[in-house]
Amino acid sequence: MDSKLRTFNKGKDLLLVQFDCKTDVDDLQTAAALATLLSDSNFTNINYHAVAGTYGMQEGLYVPPNDLFQLAFGDHWTDAHNNMKGAVEKVKPLVIKTLSKNGHVWIADAGQSDFSAELVKAVQKDLPKIKTSKRIHVVQHADWNEEVTTPEKLDFVKQNTSYIKIPDGNGVGNGTPGFRSPDFNRLDDKITNPKLKKIWRLAIDLSNRYNGKEGRYLNEAIAAGGLDFSDLSEVCWILGLQDIKDSEHFFDLFSN
Repeated sequence: MDSKLRTFNKGKDLLLVQFDCKTDVDDLQTAAALATLLSDSNFTNINYHAVAGTYGMQEGLYVPPNDLFQLAFGDHWTDAHNNMKGAVEKVKPLVIKTLSKNGHVWIADAGQSDFSAELVKAVQKDLPKIKTSKRIHVVQHADWNEEVTTPEKLDFVKQNTSYIKIPDGNGVGNGTPGFRSPDFNRLDDKITNPKLKKIWRLAIDLSNRYNGKEGRYLNEAIAAGGLDFSDLSEVCWILGLQDIKDSEHFFDLFSN
């Protein structure tokens, strides 16, 4: 993990957060949690972009996040579900601009690495002299995400980026934040910002609408009335926030 010696540079680096949105609804709540984190004064000026629909080989139905992503991220997101090639072409200039200005690119793969592979290939084609294995960092937290990434694409990402596997964000006390919290139900007490309230309300409404429906994965933490934004553990790791313990601790730090 030598790349951990280099940390995210708020002035020069790009944060890409890539959501599979298939078939677990936890990505919806991760998007709301990301918007919450980015609204904090320490992180409002970060250069970031979100991508929806970056899934791999898994079966099952998509969880449509577009209304939520529009509310949460405005112009800072791209839809790869309807057009992956077009999404690569839209995100690629952001990566090239960052690399050309001596910055690094940090990808939180909140899902599989298929999109990351296509993006890195496209960047290498345009910038053949850039060592992507030194300048593009991919962070993954889940064994299952790796298992349903197209194998040759996972191999490509591991060979052509600085690939970092961190402890799973579903567990507490393993070295990264644990954001799967079936018993956490005090969101209304914690979130006072009206825009964030609206984002979380929509995320929870959509979660309940699609959770376990039509063969989609049943997220038991969310079904129990709790929260699951476990994929945010990768963003926390990238931004040096890996000491956050759990959901309660997260909202104590970032709810307002």
